[in-house]
Amino acid sequence: MADTDETGEPSRGRSGPGGGLLMGRPFGVPVYVSPSWFLVAALITWVFGDQLDRVLPDLGPVRYLVSLFFAVAFYASVLVHELAHTVAALRFKLPVRRIQLQFFGGVSEIEKESETPGREFVLAFVGPLLSLVLTGAFYLGMKAVDPATVPGVLLAGLMISNLLVAAFNLLPGLPLDGGRMLRAVIWGITGKPMTGTIAAAWVGRGLALAVLLGLPLLTHTGVLGNRTSEIGGMNTVMDALLAAILAGIIWTGAGNSLRMARLREHLPELRARTLTRRAIPVENATPLSEALRRANEAGARALVVVDGQGDPTAIVRETAIASVPEHRRPWVAVSTLAQDLTDGMKVSADLTGEELLDHLRATPATEYLVLEPTGTIYGVLSTLDVEKAFVKAMARPQS
Repeated sequence: MADTDETGEPSRGRSGPGGGLLMGRPFGVPVYVSPSWFLVAALITWVFGDQLDRVLPDLGPVRYLVSLFFAVAFYASVLVHELAHTVAALRFKLPVRRIQLQFFGGVSEIEKESETPGREFVLAFVGPLLSLVLTGAFYLGMKAVDPATVPGVLLAGLMISNLLVAAFNLLPGLPLDGGRMLRAVIWGITGKPMTGTIAAAWVGRGLALAVLLGLPLLTHTGVLGNRTSEIGGMNTVMDALLAAILAGIIWTGAGNSLRMARLREHLPELRARTLTRRAIPVENATPLSEALRRANEAGARALVVVDGQGDPTAIVRETAIASVPEHRRPWVAVSTLAQDLTDGMKVSADLTGEELLDHLRATPATEYLVLEPTGTIYGVLSTLDVEKAFVKAMARPQS
């Protein structure tokens, strides 16, 4: 099961309730179960139920209840894995947006990148480490019971599944934990986090191809323990489908890691001062046509409504201006097209990078008033301009 932790992303638009069913908030971090989990739980129940029928044939239909318990217990183990990442991130004062249990494992959405390669390595390693600890705990429990009983079979299944989770996530390619560990090592050697990301992402793409081609081959040849008589037909199709899904997840995650790393590199280029449109102050009763005439003469692209003392009170929305036909503009006051200012809509001209993005995320709006440190009006920042800057950064050729 893949543990595709996401770190250092701006996390635009991913914080809503669309994460699935909220299960709780351990350590203050919301845990969501994706609807796709129920599909996986049904699949695990069916597959593990067939295995139980061979080992404990006397169970009858009850085996599917036991299998469902196994599916829930297994994902509880995945949650422990993710909580290890979360606790480490909180220990390093890195905010965690949420944990999501989904189709192929879990995702810990850590909002910022580690400050040092050592912390990055620890943050990545604690997940597989906890899975290995669970493997050992289930092994000891298995030794304490009769292996030919329901507890014995469940403990054996959980031991093997957690061992597989740890082993798979230790593979040295992004977006897996092992890839983040490889990135941290290369970052530590070169002093360049981007170099580590590029190397680990390309190793991840190589792993994706290896999974796509190698997993069906291994199962077809019986290397993974399949009896030759059971290989073929539907099993071959299922193995190929599983390999394609896993490979797709790894390949996509590696590409996303590259894109997010490139975006982080260019985040300092996102400056409120350089993205801001020049604005002119206008009073409430100013006709739109007159306000636009003044703006054109001044070379400005935005209008700010001010009161009698010259203090800004509202921003004239660009979309509202565009909706007024030209022949009606002499009869429309700018105040009817303005959005009242709130404190969150006031942005310092000195904000850059993540600080700027954090401010915009905290108070969503279409336009923001940009102020100098002295409190004077610098201009208007449009979210459209910020998004264009994002697209420009993301569209640059890949390294």
